Amino acid sequence: MPDLSRGEDAEAVNALRSATMRLARRLKHQRVDESLSPAEMSVLGTLARCGSATPGELARKEHVQPPSMTRIVAMLEAKGLVRLEPHRDDRRQKVVTQTEQAEAMLLASRTKRNAWLAELAGQLDEDEWARLRAAAPVLEKLARL
Repeated sequence: MPDLSRGEDAEAVNALRSATMRLARRLKHQRVDESLSPAEMSVLGTLARCGSATPGELARKEHVQPPSMTRIVAMLEAKGLVRLEPHRDDRRQKVVTQTEQAEAMLLASRTKRNAWLAELAGQLDEDEWARLRAAAPVLEKLARL
């Protein structure tokens, strides 16, 4: 466990935070559809990873209030990227499902971002690339904690 009172650990945590934030900002600019907000893209990504969900479930996964998620879902539905279907067990609820249009847009966006990252990684030497490949699962775990 990192000990922030140790200079070496504090520097590593600071460098990791700074680098991931800068990289995330740069990745956000590699979007295919500029009309979608980051929140809308995030919801589509969650639906792609986790499958259909109620607006309440999406709000919990996205760490937003339910009224905010209701607005996001309504905007995505108006753009044809999600559809609302009746909940199979509770007809008072709706289930949000992404459309084929959303799947295609996410695939195009992922492809563009992957190509951009691959181009950057191509500027690393073999040792740096090997270390980055080895770190990817650890970064993925951090992102999910």
